[in-house]
Amino acid sequence: MAAPAALSVNPAAIGPVRFPERIVCLTEEPTEVLYALGEQDRIVGISGFTVRPPRARKEKPRVSAFTSARIGRILDLRPDLVIGFSDIQADIAAELIRAGVEVWISNHRTVAGIRSYILRLGALVGAGERAAGYLAEIDRHIASVSARAQSRPRRPRVYFEEWDEPMISGISWVSELIGIAGGDDVFPDRASSALARGRIVADPAEVIAAAPDLILGSWCGKRFRPTQVKQRSGWSKIPAVCHDHVVEIASPIILQPGPAALTAGLSAIEAAIEQVCADPQFGMLHA
Repeated sequence: MAAPAALSVNPAAIGPVRFPERIVCLTEEPTEVLYALGEQDRIVGISGFTVRPPRARKEKPRVSAFTSARIGRILDLRPDLVIGFSDIQADIAAELIRAGVEVWISNHRTVAGIRSYILRLGALVGAGERAAGYLAEIDRHIASVSARAQSRPRRPRVYFEEWDEPMISGISWVSELIGIAGGDDVFPDRASSALARGRIVADPAEVIAAAPDLILGSWCGKRFRPTQVKQRSGWSKIPAVCHDHVVEIASPIILQPGPAALTAGLSAIEAAIEQVCADPQFGMLHA
């Protein structure tokens, strides 16, 4: 039996490909990417937690938090695409979908996932080439940080704390960035858990036993308190506490899986690791 003939279609008769023109961003990372690609005019609403780029807060209405959103306000903006992140925003997405809005919920949790996200979002708005160029710039930054890390003779052990009560260690992309910057995450197995409950450090003695040279903190939604961490029972014997290497990384540049983590977040981790490596006490401990 002969194969069916291919259809001959005149693209002019179908009309041009149309990309989303009214986008609501429920988290910061799509806003940051779209601004970087010069596609900010497509954004009609943003998350209230958005801080990058700073001008976005002045130019765009804030219509959501992370776990909640002003659905009526979003619908008033007549979006043709809403972009969110993770299962935590599933209820928001479902309500918008029932209202007839197209929704894209990404769920990436790794450095590779963030890189792929930039390319996919660029393709969604017809800016694929610009997205590839933007990613190339980010990749050059990652490569330069990695090269500097490989030139150091020692790698500090790093404990990253995302929350304090209960204690929650770093997620995959954070653990990977610590490695790129020249450190070793003390809880790499926990990092693979997408859900926070899989990264709970139930017994503080585990951190004491891990003996991190550096403690990085970024408590989601509130300021990290180094003094409180240093005063925890038994923690005075931890090298990071003994030598005052307990450092805050601002949440907006590390806890969102977007460009900020791969640029400013990675640089902040690198700076903290460099401080540890420059400390003569660290050299003596690991001689």
